Amino acid sequence: MKTSSRNRFTTQDIVLMAMLAAVNAVLTVYLGPVNKLLGSLGGPIATSVTTGLYIVYGLLAYYIIRKPGTAAITYGIGGTIQALTGPVYGIASCFVAAACYMIVAEALFAFFRCKRWGTGVLMLVGGAMVPLWFLFAANMFGYTAWPTSVLIIALLVRILSGVLLCGLLVKVLGDALKRTGLLRRFALGMKV
Repeated sequence: MKTSSRNRFTTQDIVLMAMLAAVNAVLTVYLGPVNKLLGSLGGPIATSVTTGLYIVYGLLAYYIIRKPGTAAITYGIGGTIQALTGPVYGIASCFVAAACYMIVAEALFAFFRCKRWGTGVLMLVGGAMVPLWFLFAANMFGYTAWPTSVLIIALLVRILSGVLLCGLLVKVLGDALKRTGLLRRFALGMKV
């Protein structure tokens, strides 16, 4: 199968994906302890509030670059960098989470043929990336011991966080960056 030249990644694309992944790894270093604190203050539901911030970087890369495979590369780089930072939740969680996010994002953008980039689509993808990782996390971190009501509320709060702090935030950040002119060499910044 031939890849059209317009779907090949440029050096700029790869650098942007790596930069976003690196910024996220730094953010994750600070979010981990915040989540531990939230957990001690408000339990699993309180820690669920920040979920969208953990996944924003890969969706932002996809929104800017708009090429199939963007999530796979960006989340792959991000998971690797996070693993190297000594994550609070363990190295395996970095790779499993990255795999879950990339699978869902790539599947949804393939469904939309990488042609739909509205706020609703980004919010849908932001929320949809949460449940698969939640399923794995529930087994990795013992969430299955939580009462069913807490498990359901925590999942719903995480999905809402994915919708707002990932999907909606990506739209806001991406459009703000576009207005600066910094993205003129990427799909988001090109004049139609």
